[in-house]
Amino acid sequence: MNTKINNKKWMRLMVFSYLLPLTSYLFFASCSDWNDHYEGAADAAEGATLWEQLKANPQLSDFCDVLEQTKVYRMHKKTPVSYADLLNGGQAFTVMAPVNNTFNKDSLLQLVQTVVGDSAVEKSFVQNHLTRSLVSSTPDATKMLMLNMKNMMMANGMVDDTPVTVANTKSSNGILHVMQHALPYKHNILELLCDHPQLKEIGANIRSFNEDIFDPTSSVSNGVVDGVPIYVDSVVYERNRLLENVGLLDAEDSTYLVVVPTTEGWNKVYNEASQYFIYDKSIDKRDSLQQHYTMRALLEDAVFNMTDQKSVQDSLISVPYIHTTQSFEKGKKVYHVFYKPFEEGGILDGAQKLQCSNGTIYTTPKWTFKPTDTYFKELRTEGESTWMITQEKDCSYNSRRQIADSISSGSYLQIIPRTGTSNWELTFRISNTLSGDYDICAVILPQSVAGLSSTKPCKFKATINYVDEDNKSQSFNCGNTQFESDPTRVDTIVVAEAFHFPTCNYDQNEVKVTLKLQCSILARETSRYSREMYLDCIYLRPRTSKSDEQ
Repeated sequence: MNTKINNKKWMRLMVFSYLLPLTSYLFFASCSDWNDHYEGAADAAEGATLWEQLKANPQLSDFCDVLEQTKVYRMHKKTPVSYADLLNGGQAFTVMAPVNNTFNKDSLLQLVQTVVGDSAVEKSFVQNHLTRSLVSSTPDATKMLMLNMKNMMMANGMVDDTPVTVANTKSSNGILHVMQHALPYKHNILELLCDHPQLKEIGANIRSFNEDIFDPTSSVSNGVVDGVPIYVDSVVYERNRLLENVGLLDAEDSTYLVVVPTTEGWNKVYNEASQYFIYDKSIDKRDSLQQHYTMRALLEDAVFNMTDQKSVQDSLISVPYIHTTQSFEKGKKVYHVFYKPFEEGGILDGAQKLQCSNGTIYTTPKWTFKPTDTYFKELRTEGESTWMITQEKDCSYNSRRQIADSISSGSYLQIIPRTGTSNWELTFRISNTLSGDYDICAVILPQSVAGLSSTKPCKFKATINYVDEDNKSQSFNCGNTQFESDPTRVDTIVVAEAFHFPTCNYDQNEVKVTLKLQCSILARETSRYSREMYLDCIYLRPRTSKSDEQ
């Protein structure tokens, strides 16, 4: 489910839930027209309202005090309407009312004196006891969606694990059930990440990506004044750019497994990972990009949608696995799959379990992954990907198809010199490099792949082009080394070992990192070397320190 759509539905529900009560209390004397048309409204029968029945029961006075003091929030703004007003109106609810002395009334009343606290009491307490559904207590199980979007089940005189002491009291606008105690608030994964003392830094980092998006198509327009549209009712949905790529950790209708380190481990790994996402100074909002991709790097492979898992004990596949084309070619690393997660050395080995309303959080003292298994990936530019060639000189080239275990992606690039003595040059774009260390390799195929009997090696130089943190172009000639291929086998030639890129070029369109291959055969060496080259791929192999992998 798309986060935008999910949160948009939530905000629309909130709008339609509170639109008329607000309208009636702020602008009109009654909302009878709304009651006549409101889906699920109670019958317009004579009798006490839910609020009147609550007030008449001395065992529910604490609950009533909280309802009177808690205001309805709409679009993140506090309104003059209390929940007592709401339950005394014409809209229909089912109320699960906890009896006195089963919750801390004084603490709740103290919280509602502040804006943040009032909103928290509304969601975690008041809305946790109200639903728009008209639900009677029967032997059959009935699923209820509470006003705070939490799911609860009523069956056999119980709401989840809480007994109903007085059931099915009808009113003119709904049904009242008296509960033995307050209904526990069930945190979803995102909420627990934000509230748990050992995880709240992770939650705060995630929440920093929240933004409100105005939806003019769903808002109620009141015309245009001086060329500016005026809205009498604005619909806003909440979006989290990070969760759109990681997983809907706040969605109550999803089920996730998440593994995260506690505070000390998180701070350590965040600082380490952020060094791989240093953008050059020409990149707009480079600090924000660094934060965004650092968070994605640490969370993408730590979130597992449980509907995608076949056998959790055997393996876990993370969210990016579903959205990427996995290659199982021999010699290629497979990402986003973690085997035997609960066994010694697995990503959940010794983890502590925290149950949430939409899944499970497993906490560990430190990050249980390795950079080279997650975000610090191997990078390949396939030779046959001719659109990755940025410059050429004195040559032509053709993509050739050849299915073999030793040939990457089943194709290669045939490079042909213009003349028998041309020392050609080809420059290839390298995408998605991080600000880290790589072994930079060229994989050269023997001419036998094309059915030729030639055993002449290729001879070439290599130059790495990149930019520094000030966006100044830099180049490294790989020690001015003359590289020779082994003509009898598929030869991986390391043209630069542990080469450090000072800046990250991840998810950027501008070409800032290239590798130039240059044939370097002297005229007198023509009989010894072949100027024709079969290039399988250019391959960047990540290098980390031992401390990064521990």
